[in-house]
Amino acid sequence: MTPLTLSSPSFNRLLFFTSRYSHSPFLLRNFSSFPLIQRKLPHNHLLGVRCEASSTSSSPSSFTAKSSKEIRKAKIEVVVDEKLTALRQQFLKPGVGIDAYIIPSQDAHQSEFIAECYARRAFISGFTGSAGTAVVTKDKAALWTDGRYFLQAEKQLNSSWTLMRAGNPGVPTASEWVADVLASGGRVGIDPFLFSADAAEELKEVIAKKNHELVYLYNVNLVDEIWKDSRPKPPSKQIRVHDLKYAGVDVASKLLSLRNAIMDAGASAIVISMLDEIAWVLNLRGSDVPHSPVMYSYLIVEVDQAQLFVDDIKVKADVKEHLKNAGIELRPYDSILQEIDSLAARGAQLLMDPSTINVAIVSTYKSACEKYSREPGSKEKSKTKSTDGSNGYPAKPSGIYMQSPISWSKAIKNDAELQGMKNSHLRDAAALAHFWAWLEEEVHRNENLTEVDVADKLLEFRSVQDGFMDTSFDTISGSGANGAIIHYKPEPESCSRVDPQKLFLLDSGAQYVDGTTDITRTAHFSEPSAREKECFTRVLQGHIALDQAVFPEGTPGFVLDGFARSSLWKIGLDYRHGTGHGVGAALNVHEGPQSISFRYGNMTPIQSGMIVSNEPGYYEDHAFGIRIENLLHVKDAETPNRFGGATYLGFEKLTFFPIQTKMVDVSLLSHAEIDWLNSYHAEVWEKVSPLLEGPTQQWLWNNTRPLAKP
Repeated sequence: MTPLTLSSPSFNRLLFFTSRYSHSPFLLRNFSSFPLIQRKLPHNHLLGVRCEASSTSSSPSSFTAKSSKEIRKAKIEVVVDEKLTALRQQFLKPGVGIDAYIIPSQDAHQSEFIAECYARRAFISGFTGSAGTAVVTKDKAALWTDGRYFLQAEKQLNSSWTLMRAGNPGVPTASEWVADVLASGGRVGIDPFLFSADAAEELKEVIAKKNHELVYLYNVNLVDEIWKDSRPKPPSKQIRVHDLKYAGVDVASKLLSLRNAIMDAGASAIVISMLDEIAWVLNLRGSDVPHSPVMYSYLIVEVDQAQLFVDDIKVKADVKEHLKNAGIELRPYDSILQEIDSLAARGAQLLMDPSTINVAIVSTYKSACEKYSREPGSKEKSKTKSTDGSNGYPAKPSGIYMQSPISWSKAIKNDAELQGMKNSHLRDAAALAHFWAWLEEEVHRNENLTEVDVADKLLEFRSVQDGFMDTSFDTISGSGANGAIIHYKPEPESCSRVDPQKLFLLDSGAQYVDGTTDITRTAHFSEPSAREKECFTRVLQGHIALDQAVFPEGTPGFVLDGFARSSLWKIGLDYRHGTGHGVGAALNVHEGPQSISFRYGNMTPIQSGMIVSNEPGYYEDHAFGIRIENLLHVKDAETPNRFGGATYLGFEKLTFFPIQTKMVDVSLLSHAEIDWLNSYHAEVWEKVSPLLEGPTQQWLWNNTRPLAKP
């Protein structure tokens, strides 16, 4: 499943999930509360959507969107969007008084996937891709998204919206755009719970250059005000304990390491809002968010106590006992700001990650620090060891801003987590073998299958596997041109049938009790064209090159990205997404801080114990899409030399499933590349065939036969 494509430095945390990785779109049930009133005029084009910056083309057959200037010259479909009208009416209410409002994709925890009740940007715009930012002024509405979603956004936005193709030449960032379109002295409103402290600060700096003010609307979310009764209810499913045999390390040990890291940083407490970090530290899993086994919560850890802020209705007796044994007290989810204020009152030196903690928390803490620093008599006796060095009283409270130490610890998998990932991948491969054997038979029988039928059947095969919990993202099931929509999600009312004469791309994954999977395969059910075979083969060559890479410890992911693109580059082709993302162990399918991407902003080194995806691709708009994805485990590499005493690293495969050899142009492969493919298929047969029998085992045998060298 494709990684996030980042377009500019830190303000794009508004558009994309910072140091995490956004992907597939989600389905919402309640977007129809406000009807669209349409007056159709001649020459309707591009579904009525205005687009900023033409799409970069990777082939002569690629689609090129018209620029907004060209579109304004033409007659387009006129849409009166009642949601936008209602939202703009909110701007004028007492206590609001703003000229623009920014609606990001995230919830209060900067999550990639979010509960339906927090899908505000999707509700207001109609665009359901997981990455995007909407900006609404009194007379304009614009939406930013990245290259994975350009085609989807064109289809879903009405003509009241301007599509901003983030990352394309000439396209301003959301902050630059809103600063330019407002008259001097404008007020830009945001919900401070939905913006990281870093993103809010950068937004504030950019708009201040044009004499605009950033307004935090703590007590009201304007989209919620118009969503009203049709807004889904907050999730309330039960939390479960993640068994130690899968977690590998108990909660007490994790808290001890975390407290040592806190004190090493000169802090006395830490506030954690990333849901996967909380789940990992506490060995808990939840069901609040689609595809991600996490629960809405905050965690505060001090040197001698810890508090979990979560709705009590989700906590069963066994979970309460689990938390009690770890010394964790329960607090209401909505009381987090009161406790932040209390920490300042006690003189706590609070560690916060400004790239992930929402600005509501950071701002509350800063205000409280100022208040209690001015009123030293109001401070309670500190429970920490932090002092001013002279009289033993607590030092003045202050924030310590740095990357969360949990992010790194979680990324380095322990032995139990790694074993769980290996085991779950083999069970997943068995499910996939049953599925692909079924699919090929159905297609050859000329059964009329839709992309949704295929995704549903895959879920059926996976759900009977031991330990299956959920999908790890919405299945990307794309036939023909739909495969070129990088994060396509088929819908029953609009999806295509699986065409035997076209390429079929399937990107899917699962959450098991012991691991998380993510795999993409591209196949043809008839005879692929020479063009399709060449493109597929060059994607495969990039996949092999990254899989075989050996590199010194400390190498950041962007250094490796070119390995996967080089074969495509040789004939002037490329793809618009990153090559690899981190993956959690029975946690989020997209995990930071590591990534493999052409964007060089992420300097996180790839380290032994991490798990990353390897997923180069190629997409011809309105024609076909190709992607080949395996998950890899980073491990020490055996090299005959160690220049400068350096440790060298390489990759170990976790995914074992056939790559369709019919799609390969053998004449383009070197003997070494053919050897890699044959060796890989031999491993697939060895590891997966014992889990199969009968026709499915025969299917696996047929699809793992070695290629002959030319």
